[in-house]
Amino acid sequence: MTFNWIDFLIGFFLMNAMPHLIFGLIRLRFLSLFGFSAWGNLLYALVNVGIAGGLYDYQYGINALLQDGVALGGLAMLVIYAITGRLFVKLFQEKTTYAFHEPFDEE
Repeated sequence: MTFNWIDFLIGFFLMNAMPHLIFGLIRLRFLSLFGFSAWGNLLYALVNVGIAGGLYDYQYGINALLQDGVALGGLAMLVIYAITGRLFVKLFQEKTTYAFHEPFDEE
């Protein structure tokens, strides 16, 4: 088995899309190529998925995706987060209780 740089880059860009998608959905300030905005993070996640998809198509052809369980599983998880992310934040964000006391919190 040999190391394949294109496979590495496909996984790199696909997994780099996940935090940017999540931070964009929950409107958390996180630096991306397009700045600190939520829309910038969502756009950057889309760019990463596009690059990963383009590299995958170049290496294997888009029809091979149905036979590749690892890539299909990663893409499915990304789509599930995109669909349900805001819903879960709305359901659980207000109900969060912290297990530890903030050491610098003034009471």
